[in-house]
Amino acid sequence: MNLTANWSYPTAIRFGAGRIRELPAACAAAGIKRPLLVTDRGLATLPVTAATLDILEAAGLGRALFADVNPNPNEQNLAAGIAAFKAGSHDGVIAFGGGSGLDLGKLIAFQAHQTRPVWDFEDIGDWWTRADAGAIAPIITVPTTAGTGSEVGRAGVLTNSVTHEKKIIFHPKILAAVVISDPELTVGMPKHITAGTGMDAFAHCLEAYCSPFFHPMSQGIALEGLLLVKDYLPRAYNNGTDIEARSHLLAAAMMGAVAFQKGLGAIHAISHPIGALYNTHHGTTNAAVIVPVLHFNRPAIEARIEAAARYLGITGGFDGFCAFVTDLNASLGIPANLRELGVTAPDIDAILAGALKDPSAGGNPVELTAANTRPLIEACLG
Repeated sequence: MNLTANWSYPTAIRFGAGRIRELPAACAAAGIKRPLLVTDRGLATLPVTAATLDILEAAGLGRALFADVNPNPNEQNLAAGIAAFKAGSHDGVIAFGGGSGLDLGKLIAFQAHQTRPVWDFEDIGDWWTRADAGAIAPIITVPTTAGTGSEVGRAGVLTNSVTHEKKIIFHPKILAAVVISDPELTVGMPKHITAGTGMDAFAHCLEAYCSPFFHPMSQGIALEGLLLVKDYLPRAYNNGTDIEARSHLLAAAMMGAVAFQKGLGAIHAISHPIGALYNTHHGTTNAAVIVPVLHFNRPAIEARIEAAARYLGITGGFDGFCAFVTDLNASLGIPANLRELGVTAPDIDAILAGALKDPSAGGNPVELTAANTRPLIEACLG
């Protein structure tokens, strides 16, 4: 199968091995002449970033780089990025990397010329209409991991460093003008990042599939995304140079992000405060809480999970599906619970408060309350 294509769902996507070389053309299509490439500190020093900057420089687009990005970006990173954007008189952002680089890059382009604080644009009701849409700089996204799907998202996650809460900042124009999805850029991922990001895509698809809201298109996309992760994540984990597997995982990541327009749930409602409080890897945190959340939601989702299991070729119905996830996590070196992940002195009250306030909580198939969510958190801790 030829794994190269041009897609326009939900935006223009240049998908295929080697397509990072089309970055200058993507800049031209987006109207960007002075791009700022935004990525995280770890990725900034790697050859894949240097090679991308070489492509920009050779095309006369400079090699401006901002990499003061935490694993869970906060408003301080955002302020520093905006200062760099303005100091360089940049007219667009290339958001490059995993979820942290992609989210912060998009938010720099969004927030650089707004007059209100970023927290005024949290994904609550119609708060996004407060923004000056005409002031948002164009964005190109280039994922180097296959998990968050942030490259096709209309939002960015930002941690409030004072309250230790993760906030979702939303605006339709945060959506990238062009996505370059090149599986060759993901080949260098360490195995534990391949595992964590792949399970992030799985969690996105699973929660979207289980969401009680009506969105048949997202439902179908989520189900196929689960199948792609099931079939190709073990291959990519065991052989990082498997371009076919890397390609399908990039597709699954985007599918998860498109699908969760339908809604997320308790996996993310718990994972967000855990990440904000204890700085854990988001995808790995999601993976560690999937099975307890499945059992919690069983009264509302059992028939749906049984249907998914049949489609995925998993025997044993609901229990077989849970066993499959447990075995998959173990095969990928995912910690069995949050304590094994490093949350050894949990503040359950703070986690509970964050989970109940998280926007994802409203999409859970079983209503989250203080009474039922505390034992769920304790089950996730192990």
